[in-house]
Parts: sequence; structure tokens; C-alpha cells
Amino acid sequence: MNRFTINAISSLLFLFSTGALADDKDFVALFPKNGAPEGFVVGRWNDVSQKPEQEVKWEVKDGVLQGGLPRGSWLMSEKEYTDFELKYEFKLGPRGNGGLALRSPMKGDPAFDGMELQMADLRYNESAKDSELTGGIYRAIAPKKQVYKPEEWNSVEVSLRGNKLKAVLNGELIHDLNLDDFKDTVKRHDGSAAPAIKDRPRKGHIGFQELSRDGSHVMIRGAKIRELPADGK
Repeated sequence: MNRFTINAISSLLFLFSTGALADDKDFVALFPKNGAPEGFVVGRWNDVSQKPEQEVKWEVKDGVLQGGLPRGSWLMSEKEYTDFELKYEFKLGPRGNGGLALRSPMKGDPAFDGMELQMADLRYNESAKDSELTGGIYRAIAPKKQVYKPEEWNSVEVSLRGNKLKAVLNGELIHDLNLDDFKDTVKRHDGSAAPAIKDRPRKGHIGFQELSRDGSHVMIRGAKIRELPADGK
């Protein structure tokens, strides 16, 4: 067996292990229609049970979801999810900042009361820690590597099965986690302690955040989800 064949087989095995070649059967589009997103509600950036201080309009246009102004909101699913696979692409402006809420309650801050997979350009906060950059589980777990592409479309695949979380960014495995291993508390923005990752909910809502500065926006396209049975099979 030559080196080319070995490398090709290795690449295919990696793609299957990360789910990159999984078929799209049973996936459901999250934003199939233009206009206001259906099945979602808008909440404040630091407490999704509260409406933003000013009206914020999220809109789907030509298949692309874009957060509105003024900055500072979450677009949260009305539906709750337990185990699932989620795929989407995102693009950020130069000072773009957003996030993906995972298993969040409909109160509090998804970054600390659920989990947030961060999406942030380095120019938004040049002193950010690795766990506060794209791919980080916000302030709790840094990605294995930083493969974010500024001002380009980036692909994301997330899988949650019980206490297992996997995430692939631009074809690179950035998380393969047992959530029960993360026992340290995390500091909220006000300095108080948030629950350790092991104690975060195992069921909740998903959502997308818009917290960009200077007219940048978070753009999402191709978002789709597949629910998994409780046993993960």
C-alpha cells in the first residue's frame, strides 16, 4: 500500500469519525423561509428571559440569517433539544461577535447557564483568552486549535449526546469532550461564579447571538438540526 493510499484512507476515517461525511437524512432546516425566523424568539444578550431594551429585528434573506441592530440579543429556539447534531456556516465582520447557544434554559445567560460555542473575530477583543475566541466553550474550554477564517464563511458541526460533545470547525476537530470532566466554576461578566460545565443542563434551547461592534454582523446560513434518540444510536 503506497503512501498516497494510506493518507487517503486516514483522511476518510477522520471525516467519518467527525461526522463530516454523515448523510443529511432527517436533518431539519432551522431557517427555511425568508423573513422573520419562525419558531424563535428574541431575548437580551445577558438574560434571554428579558426582551432587549430596544426592538431588535433578526431576518432571513436569501437563505442567510442576519442579526439586527442595536447590538445585544439572542435569537432562541422555542423548542427544547436534548441530544442532536447541528450544522451551519457563519461569517463575521471585522469586529464580529456572536455565539451558538447549546442546551440553554430560557432564562439567564446561555454562556453561563447553558453552554455557548463562541464565534468572535480576534479584532473584537484582542486580549481575549483562547476560550473566548471562535470555537471556545465560552470562558470554560479552549478549542484544540484555532482555525477560524476572518471575514469568510466558516463551517460548524456540533454533536451532543448525553455528556459527550464533539465540534468540528472548517473540517478540523476542535472538541471531543466528556462534559463530566469539567468541574471548575467559571466567572460571569459580573465576577460571580457560574456553574461548572458538568453541572450545566443536559436539555434546553439552541440559539444564535449578535453582539458585534461597529456595524459588523453575524451571518448564518445552511443551519439544520437532527435530533438523536436518548441512547445516542
